[in-house]
Amino acid sequence: MIRYISFDLDGTIVDFSFNIKVWYDGVAELLAQKNGIKFEDALSYISKEYEKMSDNRIEWYDLDYWLKFFGLNYNWKDLLYKYRKEVRIFPEARDVLKELSSVAPLILTSNAMREFIDIELEETGIREYFFNIFSATSDFKTVKNDPGFYLNILKQIKCMPHEIVHVGDHREFDYLIPSRIGINAYLLERRGIESGDHVVKNLNEFCNRVLRILNKGSGRKPHN
Repeated sequence: MIRYISFDLDGTIVDFSFNIKVWYDGVAELLAQKNGIKFEDALSYISKEYEKMSDNRIEWYDLDYWLKFFGLNYNWKDLLYKYRKEVRIFPEARDVLKELSSVAPLILTSNAMREFIDIELEETGIREYFFNIFSATSDFKTVKNDPGFYLNILKQIKCMPHEIVHVGDHREFDYLIPSRIGINAYLLERRGIESGDHVVKNLNEFCNRVLRILNKGSGRKPHN
């Protein structure tokens, strides 16, 4: 029995355009102006610094931390608003959310800070589809590689692991970790490189899998 359907956000529902503009173009431009260097040199420098830190650390997702790290006196929230029009939703995402929200409550899980999530939901207009929204970094001060993140969600929504199905694009955060605690997790792999029973190439395919589970024998037609 599926009681809840869970989605990752970045790389799953929206692409990385907004994040790239904020974390790379925006920060590099500020650094270039401050130090009087070429944008390309600033971009190369910040990229190397980002790469030194694992995405398993909470600081990775803290824009204010990085602005201070680079010595930039700038309000990090202003960067979000500057590039908010860069948010891009994947073509099939809206229809899938509408479809699945009619059969089970949807929840959103993300490593992104809540301020990032809020802008992405506002710009895409998809907030209405979600029963609950969880930010690992803002709400629980952790990252999705911590099983406690998912366990806390299950506790809050009063749900057993086998009663939730989740999809996301990160092999560890969205597939391996939730699977280990009994969540029915799917890896979204849009490049088509991987395959398997729990790998889907887009959200339409994920929707079909969920509808088959929910509507066995009902004759309900899935997405093409």
